[in-house]
Amino acid sequence: MKAVVQRVTEASVTVDGVEKGRIGHGLLVYIGVALDDGPADADWLADKIAGLRIFDDGEGRMNLSICEAADLHGLTHGVLAVSQFTLMGDARKGRRPSWARAAPPEEARKLYEYFMERIRGRGLICESGEFRARMMVGSTNCGPVTVLLDSREALAP
Repeated sequence: MKAVVQRVTEASVTVDGVEKGRIGHGLLVYIGVALDDGPADADWLADKIAGLRIFDDGEGRMNLSICEAADLHGLTHGVLAVSQFTLMGDARKGRRPSWARAAPPEEARKLYEYFMERIRGRGLICESGEFRARMMVGSTNCGPVTVLLDSREALAP
């Protein structure tokens, strides 16, 4: 699984003009599921995201995870998880990306939903978009802070 993680002051997602999810301070996470990804990939990703120390402490240093930042600042920090199969695009050859590495939709949906359950299990609010829909995502990236994660690189033998 791959994720693009952005620290935001706000983020929302709409489908056909209807808001599906919104957070204030927190993390906007775009998630792509690859062929052969499984629960271990989603577990690693959820744990890594919940523990990433990319929020400011009292001295302005990025030393806090989203859970710690919520406690320190008294804010409700949340995660907005947006499925994005295009993260699996391979554009090394030609001009049109190949999506051959993307998991089939039903497999991807299961892992995406499992990932969100794992985030919620950490006591975090987890909003979402709408799987397989054309979504409009709006956000204000804070910092800007953007981190790329890939479970395959971390879990490789």
